[in-house]
Amino acid sequence: MTKGGAEGGDSCSYRAGCCKLSDRNWLKGVEDGSCPDIFEVRFKNTRKGFYINDSGQKINSGDLVIVEAANGHDLGIVTLSGPIVARQMACKGVSREGTEFKKIYRKAKPLDIQKWQDAIAREQETMIKARKIAAELGLEMKIGDVEFQGDGTKAIFYYIADGRVDFRQLIKVFAEEFRIRIEMKQIGARQEAGLIGGLGVCGRELCCANYITSFQSISTSAARCQDLSLNPQKLAGQCGKLKCCLNYEVANYLDAQSRIPRVQGPLEFEDGLAYLRKTDILREIMYFSYDKNSDADLYALDAEEVRNIIEMNRAGERPESLRTEPEPIAPEFVTAVGDDSITRFDAPRRKRPRGKKRRNGGRRQNKEAGE
Repeated sequence: MTKGGAEGGDSCSYRAGCCKLSDRNWLKGVEDGSCPDIFEVRFKNTRKGFYINDSGQKINSGDLVIVEAANGHDLGIVTLSGPIVARQMACKGVSREGTEFKKIYRKAKPLDIQKWQDAIAREQETMIKARKIAAELGLEMKIGDVEFQGDGTKAIFYYIADGRVDFRQLIKVFAEEFRIRIEMKQIGARQEAGLIGGLGVCGRELCCANYITSFQSISTSAARCQDLSLNPQKLAGQCGKLKCCLNYEVANYLDAQSRIPRVQGPLEFEDGLAYLRKTDILREIMYFSYDKNSDADLYALDAEEVRNIIEMNRAGERPESLRTEPEPIAPEFVTAVGDDSITRFDAPRRKRPRGKKRRNGGRRQNKEAGE
């Protein structure tokens, strides 16, 4: 949101929830004196850091502040303040005693904000030029994003490369071309997808661009335990790696599989052998067939009942027949798809009585007969 500033010009204020690195201060209004002068500051939705306010000025969440940088100064947005910062530092493994925090100089002025916005406007053009220069030098790398420092004197080039890249000559060319200090930072394919953004096959925004900040390793075992087809085209996301959402329900599937017996061979019945054809893991139902190579006639059994039949077979007993087993009672899943119909508040349309329609028809016939 942009509004008129007190010193003339425009000033910007931060709207919580508009970026991936936003935080929810669930200790808002609580004061315990743990970290009264330390604040969490965000930069361009890619990185955050903890800064100390030793000047005594009043700073709140959402303020744009000028902070200390390695060279010059940077502009960031305060995302957390108060006692929640101490818990966030503990989560990130940052100790107050053994860490030298950089300083918050002051709140950003309209001139600082204008310079910051001008630097942001240069990022897209700089990235395109940087990609052309890297291609001309024959480097096997891709520039994924560019982030300028708040004062416009330094830029971070995020790049992707499969192997080691010697970009010493590239940095020299960048410095001559853009007249700024250069910092190269390597990122992975998942981080690149999070920076670029997009829509997934589910129709929603990419999870890496929406809220995921720490990426976990994903293997094909996550797909196997969910009984998914090992099709690379369906399991891979826009980054070319396995989809992050494969890990979302792994714990539920592992918990359900712990209650499903392992069937090593066919179940023995008096009228033949029953072979396991498929398993509904979440419903804990197993489907058997007397034909080893066909799914035409499947009979459903509860996982607990299958365990009992296996114990009976080990004891030399055989149930009468699989065809006489009752259908298992599975949990019902309730959906609310039809509850949001846009016509649910409309008044029902009245139907015309059939007798009235007949009378009108009869009058029309009598009129025709009179003529």
